[in-house]
Amino acid sequence: MQIPYAKPSITQLEIDYVNDATSNGWGDQRNSYLDRFESEFSKHLGVGFAIATSSCTGALHMGLSALGVGVDDEVILADSNWVATVAPIVHLGATPVFVDVLRDTWCIDPRLVKDVITPKTKAIIATHLYGNLADMNELLKIGKQYGIPVIEDAAEAIGSKYLGQRAGSIGLFGVFSFHGSKTITTGEGGMFVTSDANLFERVLTLSNHGRDKNEKRMFWPSVVGFKYKMSNIQAALGCAQLSRFDSLVAKRQRVLASYKRAILPLGGISMNPEQVGSENGAWMPTVIFEEKSNSSLLIQSEMRQSGIDVRPFFVPLSKTGLFLSQKSSSVSKNLYDCGINLPSFFDLNEDEQKKVIEVLSLSVRERGKK
Repeated sequence: MQIPYAKPSITQLEIDYVNDATSNGWGDQRNSYLDRFESEFSKHLGVGFAIATSSCTGALHMGLSALGVGVDDEVILADSNWVATVAPIVHLGATPVFVDVLRDTWCIDPRLVKDVITPKTKAIIATHLYGNLADMNELLKIGKQYGIPVIEDAAEAIGSKYLGQRAGSIGLFGVFSFHGSKTITTGEGGMFVTSDANLFERVLTLSNHGRDKNEKRMFWPSVVGFKYKMSNIQAALGCAQLSRFDSLVAKRQRVLASYKRAILPLGGISMNPEQVGSENGAWMPTVIFEEKSNSSLLIQSEMRQSGIDVRPFFVPLSKTGLFLSQKSSSVSKNLYDCGINLPSFFDLNEDEQKKVIEVLSLSVRERGKK
């Protein structure tokens, strides 16, 4: 039996919406689902504006570009990150500055952010890793003190709430991913969101090959822009998924809660944190082994041999060999060495989850004997 780490929840509703977009979403209806998806997503999030994109990376690229990030600028972000977060910084010619994460959130450490701010710092990116939430209040204080915008990489945090506010709605702008593994999917895709009208207009222009929406001349760009647009067919899938948002997030949270009840009593293990007053959207249940004997690589291998697809914790960007000038981060490195992601797809049944728990528990006990 093969138990995948993730797969989407697709119902007849999604099929019907996509069929409709495929059959009728052309001509003057070419943006019908796209406009609807953007409107409904912005309302859901409680922000003023949303632009659907082909990827979260594209959304971040346009947002940083609209802020004027470029050569000789610096952008601060956590060392524990997927490369998609740092790639737009590099593409724009700016320098990424990595800092370590907090042990109790796995997200960027605000104290370390303050230590690396320079006159070249153009932005701070707060990645809500695996649905866990960065300390936005502290980051926003720092941003206000130094006049630096705080950006939310909420690719993995749809459904998470920080002190009553939805992840992605708190910083100057937020970006989301709708990859096939995410809680809400459009196959591939993303979303740029903000409540800053001026920033929205700049990104909107960039998103349409640099054509200003008020330009009367056809095919007349005012700047060199991007082509990161989501298709109407993808947006149709997104509309159906968004209408099921509450149930999809609740399923993820139930899976995480079940894992925690069974695994945490083993001892020497921590899982996705949840700060007081906040709510974790539970995108990816993640186990951190506190005992050095519990090698993440060994346990991953043993679980895969049992037909369970697990993933490693993100490797620190400073360890990839792409950013040799960056200092390594101890907490980020430890999380990578000791962490794995567990299967969490929506249709994960009781027997499958029981098998994951049993194989993991046995592996941990065997490691403890050595």
